[in-house]
Amino acid sequence: MFSGIVEEAATVVALERDGGNLHITLRCSFTDELKIDQSVSHNGVCLTVVAFPAPGCYTVTAIQETLDRSNLGLLKVGDEVNLERSMKVDGRLDGHIVQGHVDQTATCTDVQTVDGSHYYTFHYDVNPEMAAKGYVTVEKGSVTVNGVSLTVCNSQRDSFQVAIIPYTYEHTNFHNIQPGTVVNIEFDIIGKYLSRMMEFVSK
Repeated sequence: MFSGIVEEAATVVALERDGGNLHITLRCSFTDELKIDQSVSHNGVCLTVVAFPAPGCYTVTAIQETLDRSNLGLLKVGDEVNLERSMKVDGRLDGHIVQGHVDQTATCTDVQTVDGSHYYTFHYDVNPEMAAKGYVTVEKGSVTVNGVSLTVCNSQRDSFQVAIIPYTYEHTNFHNIQPGTVVNIEFDIIGKYLSRMMEFVSK
């Protein structure tokens, strides 16, 4: 379980294909604090630490289903990936409840700078059946983009906007996002549960 508060944007230093799996090696400042089997969010995808191939570096493995559903299969050496370690039970929930289970990808279609902040517009494919189960955004609701907990503005049927303050812009990979960039999105789990309960109530 995560909160969507990114700790660091790590750098991809190696990528290795192994059948349908992709081994991703990254360099980050808190590698020495990690351990084998630990869960870490990578652009919003929960992955398990499997190895420490070099000082300051660690490796995780993404299976084919994860690669199909997320933007991890598009990574290149040198890319930045947003990292967050799992939330402590006794910690503050500064963002919102994030499972680390990416629902689908979205594509950035516009970036605007307004009074020092950045407004990003994202479009995504809508599956009516999934939308009925809560896989949508709502105005002023929460959404996770590349592992970052954000508030939705200008929610439309197949698009939404988020505002990024300078700190988030500088300390996450949002400074690399531009029109055409593919990002990971996770819709709010509370909305999914509410939609599911309403489905049973209406029957």
